[in-house]
Amino acid sequence: MRGAILVGIVVMLAVTLVPTIRSLIQQQDETAALREKVAQQQVQVADLERQAALWKNPAYIEQQARERLKFVKVGEKVYTVIGAPPAKEQPQGEQAIVAAPMANDSAPWYGKLWQSVQIADRPAAGATGRTAGDAVPDSGSGAG
Repeated sequence: MRGAILVGIVVMLAVTLVPTIRSLIQQQDETAALREKVAQQQVQVADLERQAALWKNPAYIEQQARERLKFVKVGEKVYTVIGAPPAKEQPQGEQAIVAAPMANDSAPWYGKLWQSVQIADRPAAGATGRTAGDAVPDSGSGAG
């Protein structure tokens, strides 16, 4: 009889404690998941704060305007090649500069126009790839 009473008490304790323990374990799992999510969001916030600090720097804004929007300063000449395969990445701080061949200055205006059409049709002819450090303006006579 004592064994039956003892088994009954153990069953009552199990019925009472199992849902409570299950709830406790579930809450601990949720807490761990929320802590992990908070840690991820803190990393994201730190990254966004770093980006916001970059955008306060005028040099960074100018760099982004040049890269993303193709902005240039007054007096600068920019050439954009449309449909060309993407160029190999240059090391940071060194941009490739390609000097475009020029039309013959002694030709009449319509001759210069025709020469520019011919040069545009084959842009690699007469152009040399240089880095920003050794850029020299092209003063050649152009294609003929």
